[in-house]
Amino acid sequence: MKQLFTTAILAIGFGTLSNAQLAPQPSPSGKLEQTVGLTDLTIQYSRPSKKGRVIFGDVVPFGEVWRTGANQNTTFTNSDPVIFGKDTLKPGTYALFTKPTKESWDLFFYTSTDNWGTPDNWDDKKVALKVSAKPTALKEVVETFTISIDGLESVNGGTLTLKWDQTAVAFPFTVPTDAKVMANIKTTMRGPSANDYIEAANYYLDHKKDLKQALEWATKASEMNPEAFWIFRTKSLIQAELGDKKGAVESAKKGLALSEKTKYDNYTKMFNDSIKEWSK
Repeated sequence: MKQLFTTAILAIGFGTLSNAQLAPQPSPSGKLEQTVGLTDLTIQYSRPSKKGRVIFGDVVPFGEVWRTGANQNTTFTNSDPVIFGKDTLKPGTYALFTKPTKESWDLFFYTSTDNWGTPDNWDDKKVALKVSAKPTALKEVVETFTISIDGLESVNGGTLTLKWDQTAVAFPFTVPTDAKVMANIKTTMRGPSANDYIEAANYYLDHKKDLKQALEWATKASEMNPEAFWIFRTKSLIQAELGDKKGAVESAKKGLALSEKTKYDNYTKMFNDSIKEWSK
């Protein structure tokens, strides 16, 4: 009985080991999650390395569809529409394939994501979007294939970048941030809090929209939360942008008193600097 029990335990142990990964993959898995504006983007892919080889034109032949990574399909998931040039990619999950040449790269967003490598039978009907870009030669070698989302200085878009060996290809895109924010503001303003008002006012200020409307919201926010020095900061900046330097100084002085009371030195400095500037 004891021997049977021991045999059973050994069998379970070996069964568990057989299901485990015994060694690391030569091309490790990578995952990129990036929010651009209010749009969530996720890229999952395997990352092969150069290892002394010539990549493009050899390991990855020119003029042929490449899996854009290694192992199972590289996937791109977008929570909102993403616009490349004049074409819109609907929200969803897509396999990324590319066709590199010396002069240009084609990037395909493919609706079937369960292939290992490229599809046995390519179906143009499954291409949700195709975009093209010119490759750029890099001075330094990128050892391991890398996908990144760059150009995030704007909330309205970025750049999907592929880099490997001494080649980089960039695909600029935009996202519907402004449309989403405006819809959120419209919905929220049916019953807003002080924070809702000031967030809307800040957005209008930052993006040079209707500043009179922004001032109205900032004023309501200051009435609802009269102890919030940061609200008076926004209100004073809006007034200054509208040319009302006297009103801006009055709002800044109210904010200054509150920031000094709560010992927020960075705001105190900003208020003092602005009061000095606007009082000239």
